[in-house]
Amino acid sequence: MPRIEIELNWRPAKKPERAPLVGDSVLLEPLDVARHGEELYTSSAGADSTWDYLPYGPFGGKSEFMAWLEQRAPIDDPLTFTIIDRESHAARGLASFMRIVPEHGVIEIGHIWLSPQLQRTRQATEAIYLMSRYAFDDLGNRRLEWKCNAENTASRRAAERFGFTFEGVFRQHMVIKGRNRDSAWYAITDAEWPARRAAFEAWLAPANFDPSGVQRRSLAEVRGE
Repeated sequence: MPRIEIELNWRPAKKPERAPLVGDSVLLEPLDVARHGEELYTSSAGADSTWDYLPYGPFGGKSEFMAWLEQRAPIDDPLTFTIIDRESHAARGLASFMRIVPEHGVIEIGHIWLSPQLQRTRQATEAIYLMSRYAFDDLGNRRLEWKCNAENTASRRAAERFGFTFEGVFRQHMVIKGRNRDSAWYAITDAEWPARRAAFEAWLAPANFDPSGVQRRSLAEVRGE
């Protein structure tokens, strides 16, 4: 039988802009070394293991760290955002849009570095929500990707918690810091996004947290409902 091609009423996605993404508990600002560098360096102190699966770091000292930030700040792909905790007004992490392909409507969230103060917090989840919402609702992408070292169980659990679908492992995909990296691939499509967005918003709602800030329902439970 002949193959029938279904034509998409498709317009290319927009490219992400260097503009803040504002949430209730967190603010994402395009990386500015003069504004964010000192706090990011302070947040990274004594946290060498947080760089284990990234292609850079840990750094030998402040000058090396700042030079790395200076190199990254002007790049458009990856486009790096600083994650700022709105309660403390402190820069606590980094995350980027990368492998940006507007003509196909594909974009990836990657180069995620979270300081110990930000890991496993409501702010970290809201940061991913803000980037995901921007990628789909504002930029008009069809596909949002998440890739990580297949041995990075924390990143894989995070992808699944956020609602990304596991699509497989690309064997011998990269060489990072002199070691082989098999890459686990995850994605959310635009058809899946409305349900993922609703789950994020229900989990982030103030009513889902008790007076001490402990979640009443997990994100997986909310999405399951």
